Amino acid sequence: MSKLTENHSDTRCSFELFKSNVCHRLKKLGDIDFLIETLENDDIRTYYERKWYPECLYLLAMLDYISRENDIALCEDYNDLRKYRLAETIYPASILALCQAVKSDMPKQQALREAIPEFLRFNIVESDVRNVI
Repeated sequence: MSKLTENHSDTRCSFELFKSNVCHRLKKLGDIDFLIETLENDDIRTYYERKWYPECLYLLAMLDYISRENDIALCEDYNDLRKYRLAETIYPASILALCQAVKSDMPKQQALREAIPEFLRFNIVESDVRNVI
């Protein structure tokens, strides 16, 4: 699997905010409408072309996860992107803060064990995309 490195841009929001926005959009739209909108907008390809790899792969992981949850075949338009993974593992900010607070990597290890496979495939640790307020 190829490794991707992050390319920063001044016009991007933080990755934490991006993830939150995606999860809120999923909650608002529901699984099927989220899938339809994501595929119609082709944001995954747009993020890839901008070299916004974390956003690209997070959204692709979400698409694949929601597809699995609903027993829907994966969209083959993104098969070329599924061979990639981020060069460095991205953990939620809350897990990183907890590691600092307890002065241990145990929270990271537990988060890895509980990670959703579709996200972990791209080196993104995510365990709960539906628990948003």
